[in-house]
Amino acid sequence: MQAVVTPEQPVTPPTPEAPAQTKRRAAEPDERPLEDYSINDPEAFAENLGKFVEQSGRVWAAYLKPREEGEVRAVQADEMGEVVKTLSQVSEYWLSDPKRLLEAQTRLWSGFFDLWTGSMARVSGEETKPVVEPDSRDRRFNDPEWSRNQFFDTLKQAYLLISNWADELVDEASDLDPHTKHKAQFYVKQIASALAPTNFVGTNPELIKETLASNGENLVRGLSMLAEDLQEGHGDLKVRMTDTRKFQVGENMATTPGKVVMRNDVCELIQYAPTTDTVLKRPLLMVPPWINKFYILDLNPQKSFIKWAVAQGHTVFVISWINPDERQAQKGFEHYMREGIMESLTAIEDITGERQVNAAGYCVGGTLLSVSLAYMAATDDDRIASATLFTTQVDFTHAGDLKVFVDEEQLKVMEEQMARKGYLDGKKMSSAFNMLRANDLIWPYVINNYLKGKDPLPFDLLYWNSDSTRMPAANHLFYLRNCYLENTLSRGKMVLDDVKLDLADVTVPVYNLATREDHIAPPQSVFLGSQFFGGDVRFVLSGSGHIAGVINPPDKNKYQYWTGAEPRGRYDDWVAKASETPGSWWPDWQAWTESLDDERVTPPKTGSKSYQPLMDAPGSYVLIKA
Repeated sequence: MQAVVTPEQPVTPPTPEAPAQTKRRAAEPDERPLEDYSINDPEAFAENLGKFVEQSGRVWAAYLKPREEGEVRAVQADEMGEVVKTLSQVSEYWLSDPKRLLEAQTRLWSGFFDLWTGSMARVSGEETKPVVEPDSRDRRFNDPEWSRNQFFDTLKQAYLLISNWADELVDEASDLDPHTKHKAQFYVKQIASALAPTNFVGTNPELIKETLASNGENLVRGLSMLAEDLQEGHGDLKVRMTDTRKFQVGENMATTPGKVVMRNDVCELIQYAPTTDTVLKRPLLMVPPWINKFYILDLNPQKSFIKWAVAQGHTVFVISWINPDERQAQKGFEHYMREGIMESLTAIEDITGERQVNAAGYCVGGTLLSVSLAYMAATDDDRIASATLFTTQVDFTHAGDLKVFVDEEQLKVMEEQMARKGYLDGKKMSSAFNMLRANDLIWPYVINNYLKGKDPLPFDLLYWNSDSTRMPAANHLFYLRNCYLENTLSRGKMVLDDVKLDLADVTVPVYNLATREDHIAPPQSVFLGSQFFGGDVRFVLSGSGHIAGVINPPDKNKYQYWTGAEPRGRYDDWVAKASETPGSWWPDWQAWTESLDDERVTPPKTGSKSYQPLMDAPGSYVLIKA
């Protein structure tokens, strides 16, 4: 589930490719070695060169106009200053000891010497082994030319030598405090990803072949798309990841039938229509993250957790958070709890006649649900009978790379930025999340869109990911400070609405789902968080990541999940003893839910006298664009 610290980060998307017609045209030439390529139509190439210059002007105009008009700051000094300051501390460590510096330099030059001697041997016709090879998961160098052509093979190895060496410099800078080292590791990784030879036309054999085969037309199309995306982002680049024209919320996304039965300044509450003759007595309230929109739970009928839950006999209610603006600037965590969860519980009781519900929260929605449970325990409110947490952190000791963005200095800068508008722009959220996996979620699309000149494929998950939301100032700053920076919830020191919270007071049963490859809520973090609740916790580990590990319908028969003993001790020890089950965890969750209370009743009516249906699902708040 987009940018400074919070969810939802999508699964690894399919590799961007050309439309079918383009692929048929280019498939045969692309199999030839690079030396077989040449400019086959000099006149067309010259014409496209002129168009390239023309499109370059459009790009600069789209970039400069918002800055000249004051819509965008001319220089992102605060962000760049943070990077420079952090990497300067790494430099100081090595420069402060000449012997240490010499050893580091010698290590690099030794690698280059081995690369040079290997290259000379290869020129002489000898078979040689690479000095360094890419990670098996690194898809950037998949084109055979990176190994077949000696120039590109040497370039690839030189890049890997330098980037690995830079990583080692940070890792070995022992004088750095853990947070500074973490930031430096993250920044070096981002810089290395940006400078990869795969990102430039002249140093990527696949792009050279594409340019020669199309007489430069790919670059003209690419610059045209770049200008459009800069205009769409009002001067900031909003990289298109999918064909947004193929999707419409309420038409081919978020289509499970239901009604909006409550609306306030923070959220809409949706009640979904039953599809079974009887339903479980306890309704199900779902609390999605407000960092992304709720329809990740209802992408389409085949992937919809909401539709599936309705089919299992749940009376499903889902909170749809507003996409806030300056009017919600002072809406804090306590408002999201009271106006979101608490008011929803009141509405559900009035509509269904049931006081107690099962509740489920996703990512930061699960964090809010956990905070609410602690608050309700402290105030003797028993309306939530069980809680399910999807990829949720309540302890942030092992919160991963998102912690890079949170320290006192950065929070101060963010506070100043948010004070101007009352919210954090959705583009910043999206950028930060994409940076966590830049080689999957940024650079492949830069190459595909702007250098190959190809439209990305339609992909519903990436459409959802690009449908960004803003963060209200009070809410977001509370979340960052109390969770990521000070970790007050698990320490029993969080105070909300003048009530001190302690997760140990939460004794309702908890189903706590982590995903094995999660970059947002690492499984180690979710596992540790399980140990702070005062009641029984069923910890389940799903295959894949933050999204695909959760949105995994049973009929797809994908991935797997692990179950085991109670979540105590070390995460690795738990995993070593856990039992693996192929397929989706959804039926396991259903069995757990029914084991708590499987009584069934006649489905309640939609809405009530006090909560009249306002409009069809998915409602109006989800349609607000950032």
